[in-house]
Amino acid sequence: MTAPSTFGLSSEARNLHWLLTNLVEEVPGIQSVAVVSSDGLLLLSSDPGRIAQAREARTERRTGPRGSSADLAAIVSGLGSLTVGAARLMDFGGVKHTMVAMDEGSLFVMSISDGSLLGVHGSADCDMSVVAYHMALFVGRAGHVLTPELRSELRKSMESPVPGSAR
Repeated sequence: MTAPSTFGLSSEARNLHWLLTNLVEEVPGIQSVAVVSSDGLLLLSSDPGRIAQAREARTERRTGPRGSSADLAAIVSGLGSLTVGAARLMDFGGVKHTMVAMDEGSLFVMSISDGSLLGVHGSADCDMSVVAYHMALFVGRAGHVLTPELRSELRKSMESPVPGSAR
């Protein structure tokens, strides 16, 4: 993973980037990670190169490249919305986490705070319990600092051009 530029960000935003980088680098089998706001916007990503690709593709043909952080964010947001709706219909309370096991990998979604979600795409050989444990640690550390002001700052940092990109 290439570390995203955190120049000009607040200490809270830099700390969240650091936590995300550690999650990806320390947990075997994690392919990519996305933090998504309650309205489905990508706030943090483990894949800054793909963000630039998605931004360029959006201006050219209005769709992101397959497998981009924007795609993971859309999937996480949609799955989160679906499970929240299912929980309401079943009157079971709030959704804490969701896991989808597939032949070639896994998708994990965990609530952070105020509707924000942490999504992790894991390889087929990842240890699901280890991934879930480290996601819970991330959520515990990030949940109390993910204020509306910080979400706004992160959203703006994702929208601004990446240094060195053709824009």
